[in-house]
Amino acid sequence: MRILLAAPRGFCAGVVRAIDVVDLALECVAPPLYVRREIVHNLHVVRGFEARGVRFVDELDSVPDGATVIFSAHGIAPRVREEAARRGLTVIDATCPLVTKVHLEAVRFARLGYSIVLIGHPGHDEVEGTMGEAPARIALVSSVAEAEAISVPDPDRVAYITQTTLSMEDTRPIVETLKRRFPKIEGPAKDDICYATQNRQLAVRALARRAPVILVIGSKNSSNSNRLVEEALLAGAKAYLVDDASGVDPAWLAGAETVGVTSGASAPEFLVDEIVAKLKSLGAREVEDLVSIEEDVHFPLPAELARTRAERGRPALPSIPA
Repeated sequence: MRILLAAPRGFCAGVVRAIDVVDLALECVAPPLYVRREIVHNLHVVRGFEARGVRFVDELDSVPDGATVIFSAHGIAPRVREEAARRGLTVIDATCPLVTKVHLEAVRFARLGYSIVLIGHPGHDEVEGTMGEAPARIALVSSVAEAEAISVPDPDRVAYITQTTLSMEDTRPIVETLKRRFPKIEGPAKDDICYATQNRQLAVRALARRAPVILVIGSKNSSNSNRLVEEALLAGAKAYLVDDASGVDPAWLAGAETVGVTSGASAPEFLVDEIVAKLKSLGAREVEDLVSIEEDVHFPLPAELARTRAERGRPALPSIPA
């Protein structure tokens, strides 16, 4: 049995930034350090930070007055920011810049008087934050059927935006439906689905052409990890989502000469190493990288982190590669 590793896989620039924010904040904030929602949707990342004194909370009413709170990579609604300011909390915002881009699009379209269709999954942290920018103007759709059924006050003034972690294949027919129904619909100047999500989906499709069985490493609440499973299945492979090596069922691998492995954008690389070790224990002999695209994206750290560190006498933030 051979192991074929998708590349790119694992952490994207937004996740690296969010995790760095928590790491660097822990150097200057005495525990407990609070994070609203999971910093990224990965069980192992969350548990690792909990062991170091980070407390993850659903809402700010669980954060004591005067404490430091980090907003997760998925973004927040303005009401959350306003509540933090009202209570005098020290805030460090780890929202992914690509999510912030979608928020700004929502604000712009709302100011122009458009009805906004947000393509996304109900209940996802990112969707809740984006809808909070203009709740009276944004309607959520998750399927072609919902896109067919949606009604708006003025069909000539409609815009659409999307959750960043969706499947390209799932999103395309929804956008096409909206464009057919509302020929004057406006969209983002650049696709909202983030570069890392697209790259990992393209990589898993390439993997599926050579591996009949694919293991996708990621937590069940990770949208982009679930989309990788869907992409692999659509490409004709058998695909399974696992949190870690303990979730691998040897029966899945029966008769497979090649097993593909990839990981969602919030899954750390050590989990890939553990999966490879597990597969080797089950008889795998070769390991090969299947490189689809090279990534070299970096995001600057938030200014409020630099201020917090300076106020508490910590060294300046590390520079970001050009």
